Amino acid sequence: MLHLRGPVLARLDPAGEVEVRDQAWVLDGRITFERPASTDGAEVLDGWVLPGLVDAHCHVGLGPAGPVDAQAARRQALTDRDAGALLLRDAGSPADTRWMDDDDEVPRVLRAGRHVARSRRYLRGVGEEVEPEDLVAAVSAQARAGDGWVKVVGDWIDRSTGDLAPCWPVAELTRAVAAVHALGARVAVHTFSEETLPDLLAAGVDCWEHATGLDGETAAAAAAAGVAVTPTLVNTARFLDFAAAGAPKFPTYAAHMRALHARRPQAVRDAVDAGVRLLVGTDAGTEVPHGLVADEVAALVEAGLTPLQALSAATWGSRSYLGAPALEEGAPADLLVLPADPREDVGVLRAPRAVVLRGRAVSPGP
Repeated sequence: MLHLRGPVLARLDPAGEVEVRDQAWVLDGRITFERPASTDGAEVLDGWVLPGLVDAHCHVGLGPAGPVDAQAARRQALTDRDAGALLLRDAGSPADTRWMDDDDEVPRVLRAGRHVARSRRYLRGVGEEVEPEDLVAAVSAQARAGDGWVKVVGDWIDRSTGDLAPCWPVAELTRAVAAVHALGARVAVHTFSEETLPDLLAAGVDCWEHATGLDGETAAAAAAAGVAVTPTLVNTARFLDFAAAGAPKFPTYAAHMRALHARRPQAVRDAVDAGVRLLVGTDAGTEVPHGLVADEVAALVEAGLTPLQALSAATWGSRSYLGAPALEEGAPADLLVLPADPREDVGVLRAPRAVVLRGRAVSPGP
């Protein structure tokens, strides 16, 4: 038994206000707000209690050189856990990590299967590369392999033009999204470019990853369509590096990436102003290390979100969108105990007093 002597930031009510409880208990791995008949032997945790953070865009089992072995994949998941990310949406990985579902020490993982990419239009060896006529079959296979999500690479550099360009004809993408929806899954699409977003809207894509090409007009359309956006600011901060690497052969692409880098904070503000649901995601797993979820929350605040908006993108809002509970009666006890109110300073997320996963206070992993 754990006794959480709060305040407990349980959930957001329909009016957008945080429901605060003064205390809670953990029994058999689950939250209860009803005082047990006996609290003898309960471990007491004092501090501000927050639902476990969500990293809605990471890659477990994927490293800079491609798939990693099981031991390395487990280290990635434990690094995220120790940083407070207790629900991970794996946004595409060539590694089989199903064995993690039987490991109580790692966070919960929702998988999108393997990236589906256009031939020769993505990182080598990472995605399943197909041509447009095979897109429906490919996404259908990944929908069956995943946990309710499919990841599609929507745009990438086209070496024939020397700039970012959409990867798929809109008709084929529309058929692919419909096929995934028919299988009960949703579609998340990697997109950097402005040009791709109208096609994603037309095709009915559910979630835009990165979405650095977003502006006020496309943000309003995304909000009206119920599209969510995962900005991954800790990753898109590297656009200047991408530009420098590409400049000698692709100067147009380099200039485009520099312009997208400069617009990143405004794109996030446009999304917020339009009422788009934002999700916290780091894109960890390639060049980006795991464990940066608190940095992503801080980056969203720096871009113009209020601390409460950024916290919702990392907890209550993302959990609701992904079908996972927050701190509700009977919910799994996945939570953080913090030294101060994160609504005042999201920086406290970097140093939790305790991380509780499946009702057990966990210590930093290997």
